[in-house]
Amino acid sequence: MSKQKQLFFQILTYAILLGFSFYCLFPFLWMVVTALKPTDQIRTVTPTFIVAHPTMEHFINVITQSKFLTYFRNSIFVSVIVTVLSLMISIFAGYALSRFIRFRGIKLFSVAMLLSQMIPGVLLLIPLYLTMKDLGLINTYTSLILAYTTFTVPLCTFMMKGFFDSIPMDMEEAAEIDGCSRVSLIFRILLPVSLPSMIAAGMFAFLNSWNEFMFGFVFINDDEHRTLTPGIYLFKGLFQTDWGSLMASSVLSVLPVVLMFVFMQRFLVEGMTAGSVKG
Repeated sequence: MSKQKQLFFQILTYAILLGFSFYCLFPFLWMVVTALKPTDQIRTVTPTFIVAHPTMEHFINVITQSKFLTYFRNSIFVSVIVTVLSLMISIFAGYALSRFIRFRGIKLFSVAMLLSQMIPGVLLLIPLYLTMKDLGLINTYTSLILAYTTFTVPLCTFMMKGFFDSIPMDMEEAAEIDGCSRVSLIFRILLPVSLPSMIAAGMFAFLNSWNEFMFGFVFINDDEHRTLTPGIYLFKGLFQTDWGSLMASSVLSVLPVVLMFVFMQRFLVEGMTAGSVKG
């Protein structure tokens, strides 16, 4: 292939990638632009992408005139607890699925965890609500933490299992010869080398609980325990929607996720591909 053809295909490839990138980023860009528009420009019959007179009015209104900071704090608290619990459970479960595969019942347990991911959460909404009500957990963080952790652990477990599968048994055998116990082996030998997978699994758990709407909307009815996504929904009124505040709160809720991806992108890619190639 000549250099001109190579250059043409390279330019075409980058053009297509830029087109897809803009297509994916356009909703977020429109959200930012709408948040910066005055109310009269938002409600115009001919919306434009250009902001004639940018304003921070909607951001100020969200922060000072609503419970947004309370919702934000609640989401941070619940998401961090869910992430820690999910990692603790998935590390041990992933190790068991990776190393004890010959034991009776391990494969059945693995299949059961896989099948659990195929059940839509909405099918379990009423049973879970009745269970939480009987336990007195409605309007508490515990109800959200239990529900989010239950749906997050299976995939985190398979992510950790994939990485543990790529670690040779010789490393563990050498540690056991030196007198290292099984639990000590996991924390002192395996976890330090599995940092990318742990970060990838932790980010999945955090985002799963950060973005969840259904359980947060049903289990929580008071502002003191309400999380971010159901809180943002409150800007949509019965007869009128405050689009400026809705977009501003959405931008503020997305920023932590964007910053997390920017600073942990390298670990995320390594963790998601860990265990995919062996030998």
